[in-house]
Amino acid sequence: MSQQITPNQRVQATINKLTGGTDFQQGHVRDLHGKVAVITGGTGGIGYEVSKALALAGCRVVALSRKQEHGDETLGSLREAAAKIEGHSGQIDFKFVACDFGELKTVKEVADSIARDEPRIDILINDAGIGVSNYALDADGIERIFGVNVLGHYLFINRLLPTLRRTRAQHNVVPRLINLTSNMHALAPSSCRFESLEELNQPNLRADQYYERSKLAIILYTKSLVSRASLAPDQVVVLSVHPGAVSTEIQDQFQQAFGETLGKVIKYLQTPLMRSPEEGSLGTLWCAVSPEVEEMMRGGEGGEGKLEQGAYVTDPGKAGGETAQAQDMQLAENVWNLCEKLVREKLGGEAMYKWDEGA
Repeated sequence: MSQQITPNQRVQATINKLTGGTDFQQGHVRDLHGKVAVITGGTGGIGYEVSKALALAGCRVVALSRKQEHGDETLGSLREAAAKIEGHSGQIDFKFVACDFGELKTVKEVADSIARDEPRIDILINDAGIGVSNYALDADGIERIFGVNVLGHYLFINRLLPTLRRTRAQHNVVPRLINLTSNMHALAPSSCRFESLEELNQPNLRADQYYERSKLAIILYTKSLVSRASLAPDQVVVLSVHPGAVSTEIQDQFQQAFGETLGKVIKYLQTPLMRSPEEGSLGTLWCAVSPEVEEMMRGGEGGEGKLEQGAYVTDPGKAGGETAQAQDMQLAENVWNLCEKLVREKLGGEAMYKWDEGA
């Protein structure tokens, strides 16, 4: 049995409906027994809310995060949530996998283990990431925010895409692949070209610009994925989503980036204006499970109320609004080519599957 829709949720749904979206809420997630969702960052903030909504609807959830203790805490929270729902069986099908997305070798190993263990993947949601924080390099010598938010997930998608294709072929369902981004991409430096590691690793950007650049790159490579992997919307639905300004633990990184005093002030001023993690999860959940997604895609390309493959979604039923920079397909090609080059340099020429394999 799925969650009940509360009066407050009904008000939120009505507001979204009146502003051009749909009235989708967590309680609209219906029976998902037999389906499998893989969610990076699925143990905290928005990711936890997505994991919760899917797990309570009967979906098997494979959640990834850096620390093992996150998995134990999440399972306990999911069981508590199930116990509060009248008529729910209390059964939660949840698996936790530890993964550091700032280490490509680990990402490949983890993705391959998931592909071996899970015969199907109906939903792949890429939510793990680093917020605004100071310049640093990851384990592979790549600027850390780009490495985690972009490059690690680029490889993760590549290693799991064959499982999504197999799910489509064997179960006659259309899997969904959702990449979380942010409207903060609009503040990315205009000088971004994504042409070299040297460009990524320049240490003189502001702390927020590394984050903004990574969110721009996510929108761009999501668009490239559609053509590079020959993914029609009746094969695998591909979307990026901006969840809104959401109050989560990631705001604690303001203190790392701007110092303790200024970081606390920024968080204090922003928090009242932010959505809750539950509210912030709605766009992602809509992209992941709503029948409206396929209905809007079948309606044709472009035009009012239509949804294109690879689109940037901002709320349930709302798409578009990304900057011209985020629609620059030459930049999209640059992001894609740089990611592929870096993965092959770090892990070798056989590190990735052919993107259109099995298309």
